This record gives sequence, C-alpha cells and structure tokens, in this order.
Amino acid sequence: MKLNFSRRFEKQRAKSLKSAKHKLNERLRLFTADSFHPLLENHPLHGMYAGCRSINITGDYRAIYYYENLDIVRFIAVGTHHELFGT
Repeated sequence: MKLNFSRRFEKQRAKSLKSAKHKLNERLRLFTADSFHPLLENHPLHGMYAGCRSINITGDYRAIYYYENLDIVRFIAVGTHHELFGT
C-alpha cells in the first residue's frame, strides 16, 4: 500500500505539536501494516467528509484519508477533532 499526502495534510502536520508528530508517524506505520488495527479506531465519515475515513492518532488528534484506488491511500487532513469537525 502506498500513502500519499495532500498539501493541506503536510501543512497541518508541520504545525502539529512535536508529540503529535511522533505519534502520527507511529500510527502511519501501524496503518501501513494493518489499516484496521484496533488502536487506529478506523471508521467511515459522513457529512462534509463523506467517502473518507478517519483514524485515531492520539486521544484528540485524527487523520482523514480516502482510497484513491486499491493500492493508494491519500491522507487529506490531520488535526484535533475540533479543528477538523468543529465539534
């Protein structure tokens, strides 16, 4: 599986706290090995992110992605639940 990252994702990742960046890298490695590992809490999204999925990075940080095709995943956003969903 190949991971692609949108420009928005890269900007948000750069602005993340150092501890969140470290955890994000760990979770992306875990995602590559097993995208439905229980720690990721992988689930589909609705509303403005319909067609996308979310994984857990930390208690409050999430990463949003979608499948470009069977072999390529594109991560489009990362941030706190409030930053991403406004709630």
